[in-house]
Amino acid sequence: MNFLPCWLLLLGYAVPSLAATPEDWRSRAIYQVVTDRFAVDDGSTNTPCNPGLGRYCGGTYQGLIKRLDYIQNMGFSAIWISPITKQLPQHTVDLDAYHGYWQQDIYQLNEHFGDPDDLKALSKALHDRGMYLMVDIVVNHYGWAGPGPTTNFTELSPFNDERYFHTYCPFSEPDNQTNVEECWLGDEVISLPDLRTEDDDVVDIYYDWIKSLVSNYSVDGLRVDTVLNVDKQFFPGFSNAAGVFLTGEVTSGVSDYTCPYQQIIDSVLNYPIYWPLTRAFTSPDGSITDLLEEIYADPTLLGSFSENHDVPRFPSHTSDLSLAKNVIAYTMLTDGIPIIYAGQEQHYSGAFNPVNREAVWSSGYNTDSELYKFVTTLNTIRNYAIRQATNYTIYLSTPVFNDTNTLALRKGFDGTQSLLVLSNLGSQGKHYSVTLGDTFQAHEQVTELIGCSNATTDGHGGLAVQMGGGLPKMYYPSSLLKDSGLCGFLGKAAKPTAPPPSTPTHGPVAPKPHHKSSANSLVEMIPRHHICIVFLFTLLIRGIIDFSSGK
Repeated sequence: MNFLPCWLLLLGYAVPSLAATPEDWRSRAIYQVVTDRFAVDDGSTNTPCNPGLGRYCGGTYQGLIKRLDYIQNMGFSAIWISPITKQLPQHTVDLDAYHGYWQQDIYQLNEHFGDPDDLKALSKALHDRGMYLMVDIVVNHYGWAGPGPTTNFTELSPFNDERYFHTYCPFSEPDNQTNVEECWLGDEVISLPDLRTEDDDVVDIYYDWIKSLVSNYSVDGLRVDTVLNVDKQFFPGFSNAAGVFLTGEVTSGVSDYTCPYQQIIDSVLNYPIYWPLTRAFTSPDGSITDLLEEIYADPTLLGSFSENHDVPRFPSHTSDLSLAKNVIAYTMLTDGIPIIYAGQEQHYSGAFNPVNREAVWSSGYNTDSELYKFVTTLNTIRNYAIRQATNYTIYLSTPVFNDTNTLALRKGFDGTQSLLVLSNLGSQGKHYSVTLGDTFQAHEQVTELIGCSNATTDGHGGLAVQMGGGLPKMYYPSSLLKDSGLCGFLGKAAKPTAPPPSTPTHGPVAPKPHHKSSANSLVEMIPRHHICIVFLFTLLIRGIIDFSSGK
C-alpha cells in the first residue's frame, strides 16, 4: 500500500538536526511541555484555562517559540513536547484529546497546535539556540470515542482495518504480560484500539513513518508512550529506524520488571525511583533508612523526574517549599537526565490528571518565583560541573551518609566531585550538624552552591555540614569556581544551553568513593550492556499516600 500522498502533508523545508546521540543526551536537562498548556500565539497570560474541564486551552508551537527565553534562561537545553499527531475530534466526558494520546492519523498533525511549518519553525528555533527537541509519540494504540467493540477502523489512518489491531479485550490483568501487551486500554467512553506491533505490516509502516518524522522535523529525541504495552521485539528495529535517542514510559515501580526494557530501548523514565522518592520527601515522616541497590543497564540515561502529566504534582501532597526543593535537587543533581515538568518551577499543585495539566501562562511566566530561581541555580551548577569534567555524568551517585531524615550523596571523580546533602524535615526542620568523613581533600575549602557559603574540611577531609530549615546543600571545591559566575565568583555563569556531551568508551560504573579519574579506571568500567547500580530509597512511611506500581 502506498502512503506517499499522505506524506506530502508533512514535507517542506527541513531544518538541520543536531544529530544527538544517547551520549549527547546525558548532559542535557529537559523541560517537559504539554503544548496546549504552555503558551498561546499572542503571548497573553490571561487566556482562560480550567484544567479540570479537560478541554483545549489554546497553546501552540508559535506560542512556545515566543516563550523559549523563559525556558532557556532557566538553564534547560532540551524540551519535550506532547504528541503532535492528529487526534480524535470529539468532545467527550473523558476530556478532549489535547494531551495527544488518542491519535487517529499519524500522517497528519494536530491542527490545534499549528501546521507543519510551525513545528519546523519550533525545531529550528531550538537548534538555533543549541537546544534539542524531543517529541512524544504513541505506537501502542489509537483512540476511539466509544466502547471498543464499536470501533470504526476505517476512520483510523493508515491502520484502517481491524486486521492491524488485536481482537478487543479489556486490559484487566497487570501481572499478565500477554494481557498487558494485547488487550485494550481505555474505558467505555474512550477506548484505545491496540495495534499488533508484532505484525510485519504494522512494523513496516511504523518504521517508515518514524524515519520520515524524525527527518522532516529534525527531531533529536523521542519519548515513547506506554512502552510496557508494546511487543518488546518491536523496539530494536524501531530505534534503528528513528536513528535518535529514545526514552520510554514504563510506569512500573518494580525495578526487576522495568530494568530489562533498557536492553531494547536507550532509556526509560525512572519510575522505580519516582515512587519512593516522592514518599521520602512528602513529610518528615518519610524515612530514608533503607538504601537498596537496583540493577539497570545504564542509569545515567534514565529520565529523572519528580512530576509529570500522569502523576500528581508534588505540592498536591505537601505545600512545604523546602521539601519541594529537596525533591527537585535529587531529580536534577544525581544520576540520569533531569526532567522538570512545566509549572513545577511555579509550585503548581494539581493532583491527578486532568487538574495537573495547568496552563503555565496563568503564572505570568514569573521569573522571580522561588522555584524558578532555584531550578535555574541547579541547572547552572550541573552544567558547570559537566564543563569541568565531561565524565561527571557517568559517575554514579554514591551514598556517604544516611539516617532517618538525612541523605548525603557524592558524585564525580576526585578533584571535581560534588556532595549533595538532602533532608526531609521540611521548612520547620531543626538546625543540626552532620559530619561527613573523607569527602574532599584535607584542609580544602569548599563552597555550598545553593546558599553560597564556604567551609573548610578537617585534616582527614571530613566536612561538618550545617543543616537547617530542611534545605538541601550542594558542596563543590572552591578552587574550581574561579570563572563559574556561581556564588559571586568572577566570570560568566556556565552557558546552560549546550553543555559538552560525555562520550565514554565504556559504560558507566559505580565507583568507590575517591575513585581516581585515570586511564586505568576508565578501562575498568563495566560495558554499558552489563549492570550498573542505581541507589533507591525504600521507605517506612507513616503518611497517607499509598502509591501503586504500574499504570
